[in-house]
Amino acid sequence: MGDVLLDVRGLVKSFDGLIATNRVDVQVLEGETHAIIGPNGAGKTTLIAQLAGDLAPDAGTIAFAGRDITALGAPARSRLGLARSFQITSVFRDFTAIDNVALAVQAHAGHSFRFWRPARGEAALREPARAALASVGLGARADVLAANLAHGEQRQLEIAMALATRPRLLLLDEPMAGMGAEESQRMIEFLQSLKGGGQTILLVEHDMDAVFALADRISVMVYGRLIATGSPEDIRVNAEVREAYLGEDER
Repeated sequence: MGDVLLDVRGLVKSFDGLIATNRVDVQVLEGETHAIIGPNGAGKTTLIAQLAGDLAPDAGTIAFAGRDITALGAPARSRLGLARSFQITSVFRDFTAIDNVALAVQAHAGHSFRFWRPARGEAALREPARAALASVGLGARADVLAANLAHGEQRQLEIAMALATRPRLLLLDEPMAGMGAEESQRMIEFLQSLKGGGQTILLVEHDMDAVFALADRISVMVYGRLIATGSPEDIRVNAEVREAYLGEDER
């Protein structure tokens, strides 16, 4: 693993007195896949939203590549190299797969969508879009409407949209949500290929088979706070983790 790419210190976020993230400290190393796990309501998606710039923290700091980005919004963070996928698929269903990815390229470049129609023919948008689709295995589906893609393909499309911005850090929120066993296995294999290519990933996921297959390190979140961080082997045998979370599947 490389140097610290993402350095989060003391992150706090509350909603009407309910603490969603409680002084969270987490570091993601360059080139690693770092998973965040925890039961429903633990604060994982709130944490991802703060890291992406979609939600401002009440306290704490977020540094990326040595730069304090706590006050930056999502577009500025994207331009620095952070990209996010969402727990619920967020694609334009009435656009083709390649149009969706080209829109992501255009937005990352800071262009207004009002230029979209003439930009549809621009090679500067279409070529990276087509390459991103090929990288997730959707090259042959480029001209299919997003609405006509299978659920797993829509999840792949969303990741292609993120990858098209050439992120240094990919934030994935439940990429296997709603998938069947075969779709999940294909997604695991795809994420393993990203990992093998050196992509840094912060992964929030409930599928423990996927987490233990992919993660270099795992952080466990319960009631807004991180209770443990370590290798998959360390987390698997951690008594506090087993009682608070992993044990749920064994009772």
